[in-house]
Amino acid sequence: MTDSRSGDSYTVATDGACKGNPGPTGWAWVGEDGQWAAGSLRSGTNNIGELLALLYALRDHGNVQNLVIQADSRYAIDTYEKWMLGHARRGWKTASGSPVKNREILEQLIDARQARIDDGLPPAVLEHVRGHAGHVLNEWADERAVRASLHAEKGTESQWSSLGAQDPIDVSSAPKKSR
Repeated sequence: MTDSRSGDSYTVATDGACKGNPGPTGWAWVGEDGQWAAGSLRSGTNNIGELLALLYALRDHGNVQNLVIQADSRYAIDTYEKWMLGHARRGWKTASGSPVKNREILEQLIDARQARIDDGLPPAVLEHVRGHAGHVLNEWADERAVRASLHAEKGTESQWSSLGAQDPIDVSSAPKKSR
């Protein structure tokens, strides 16, 4: 876990990837210092990947005073900032009365948000960045999420992290394009 209790902010970028939609899914976050985490699901959607990336970014940086999370997914940002609490109040129904998709992840996001409040931390700041537009951290998050979805495509459902046994990455430049 990155520790930044000072007034400085710490930035992570998040991304999700899916081969098909639904299909093998990956998620990832990459921090400004090269720390990262990624995971794969045998079956999911791009939105699930985006939400899981946000969830793990929040959980893995639960002690960071001023956390900035950059995402290229308006869906993930709007879900977190505008919709999920309303869905919960309405008994997990959308404004039109339909069942909410990805409820289990949204419940975990609410818990992660509440944990920050309970710890006396300010809310995480979510920023939208344009995907695939040369934003280095977003490019790295995309690279890790795509790599995780490729593992999922081979049947591997797992998680990897530089907070565990993996090395941090050099985020001074974007990853080499492999596609």
